[in-house]
Amino acid sequence: MDNAAIMALGIAELAAAIARREITSVAATEASLDALTLWQPVTNALARQRQGVLEHAAAIDEAIGAGERIGPLAGVPMAHKDMYYRVGELSECGAKARQGWVADATSTALARLDAAGALHVACLNMAEFAFNPTGHNDHTGHVRNPWNPAHITGGSSSGSGAMVAARATFAALGSDTGGSIRLPAAICGVTGLKPTWGLVSRHGAMPLSASLDTVGPLAKSVHDCALVTQAIAGADAADPDCATRPVPDYLATIEGGAKALRIGIDRGFLWEGIHDEVAAALEEALAAWREAGAEIVEVSVPWLAEIRALVGTIMFAEAGTLHAAGLRERAEDYTPVVRGRLESGLAIPAATYLDALRARGPLTGDVCEAVFSRCDTLFAPVLLDPVPTIEESDVRNPGGARWSSAVPRNTRLFNYLGLPGLSLPSGFTKNGLPVGHQLIGRPFDEATLFRAGHAFQRVTDWHRRAPRAPSDRLDSIDRKVVL
Repeated sequence: MDNAAIMALGIAELAAAIARREITSVAATEASLDALTLWQPVTNALARQRQGVLEHAAAIDEAIGAGERIGPLAGVPMAHKDMYYRVGELSECGAKARQGWVADATSTALARLDAAGALHVACLNMAEFAFNPTGHNDHTGHVRNPWNPAHITGGSSSGSGAMVAARATFAALGSDTGGSIRLPAAICGVTGLKPTWGLVSRHGAMPLSASLDTVGPLAKSVHDCALVTQAIAGADAADPDCATRPVPDYLATIEGGAKALRIGIDRGFLWEGIHDEVAAALEEALAAWREAGAEIVEVSVPWLAEIRALVGTIMFAEAGTLHAAGLRERAEDYTPVVRGRLESGLAIPAATYLDALRARGPLTGDVCEAVFSRCDTLFAPVLLDPVPTIEESDVRNPGGARWSSAVPRNTRLFNYLGLPGLSLPSGFTKNGLPVGHQLIGRPFDEATLFRAGHAFQRVTDWHRRAPRAPSDRLDSIDRKVVL
């Protein structure tokens, strides 16, 4: 099997082939490293390749040959956002202020993927301190969309979205504080899960806003996202906010189909100002949902305009407080855009911040009652516009500043509510860039999202489409990582 065919496999297919010794982990890792190298000049998504990964892959192959049981992800190479700490290794978080910083602990999410047998082959570029929804980064250079490198990837998990779309990694961890998994997933045409707040430990992951941060995967398909989530979810004493409830077997119900599922839609606030091309693509997605057997139910979601303001209060206040010392001691190491956002958070009165936190429980209860008394999941657009170019969404250019609020408009709402959201590829606009929609679920009901999303992907092929590789020589390139 050639490299391109290996990289087109799903995670379960690859893990099974490695377990049967039909494909070696070394071959899969070489294929991933070659693809990362191939796409780096186009996307600028690679922060660094980790050392010793081929030796690690060879050890997994040897263990499998000896009959040892490694784990459900044994030998599967993955690359992750450069904010997941690994003891003794760099983690620069897309920031000049973090250049040369070496972690003194390993993140729980990485440790659990290690335990499942996955290989961590590379670290991927991201927006500075995960605080830019478009993915712009003047420190590391902007990550570019593999469908068209003139366009944004979405942020802040920009490298994760780009390299999964490019079929250079089988999955990538991202983080979602205001949409940073769902945005690059939708904008790059892949699948991404923002889990319920507290489902996945955040220990050893760079913090931004403790009340909103979540850890989750981006991958080619819902099935792949479910496999990664299964590996990383669950209680962790090192993260006091991590839920202690048992994690269900997501794969046990994922084939349940969409029949009898009710999918809610509110064409008010969530669709306000939507571009005609995006609306047309989402109507096609709704038709696919009906084909899959789901019932589309009209609902009215309360408090969304109010929640939009409240989530900004919490995010900016917590992020500003977290970076207060850094802003005092080395403000010049922050880009003006990120520095301005953080400093604005320091100006938020404590009473305003506490009021936003106190309102969270009652408003979440109201939203859940209004939506989930009538349906199983909520359908909503991710981005309301066709994907913009890097230039037009640059805050220094005329009209560029509007994108900083327009891009995460529909994603931040659900971070405030703590609800899980699954971003699904949903077609393309005339500029050839992807469209995505998100399914929002009840708290800790990722199983229903996976079941529904998998059913959707059985009747659509948008998740199988990939950008054209920049070279036809994916099998024989010089594996010299371009940084």
